[in-house]
Amino acid sequence: MKKSYIYFLVPLIGLIAFGALYWNFSAGHEAKLAEKARIQREARDEKLRAEAKSREQAIKDALAAQERRKEEKAAKEAKEKADQESRQLAIEAQNKANRDQQKLAQQVERLEKEIKVEKEAIAKIEEERKLALEEENFLKTYVKQAEANTKSLTEVLDKITAADAARAQADALAKSKNS
Repeated sequence: MKKSYIYFLVPLIGLIAFGALYWNFSAGHEAKLAEKARIQREARDEKLRAEAKSREQAIKDALAAQERRKEEKAAKEAKEKADQESRQLAIEAQNKANRDQQKLAQQVERLEKEIKVEKEAIAKIEEERKLALEEENFLKTYVKQAEANTKSLTEVLDKITAADAARAQADALAKSKNS
């Protein structure tokens, strides 16, 4: 019979050993599983908190970047508007300068024509003045010659009159002598 107890005793000892191990394992295993689940839950919660924090930070950064882009866009638009206005003012100033230049060029051209006309008029007046001076000199010379001629003619007439008177006297004397 000894052998029959072995068939019964070995499984019973194995069952008791398994029961002890199972009891020890089941009591500690639930706690270990609960602890693992708690650690995983805490890790997941920490990860979710970190993700929420990083999402919140990303949202803040995105809002700040959006605000910065808005400001940059507004500054860029203001700069472009100022540049466009300054370009427009420069174009208007250039156009005004061109108009003034054309106006002054036309005025210069008109004044040059007037100067040319006036120079021609002055030259004509100078020519007329020269002719008038020459005529005056000619007339002065002519008047002197005419006065000299008048004087000489008067002298000639006086001589002729004196000669006629002398002849008449000579004729009268000759008639008185003949008679």
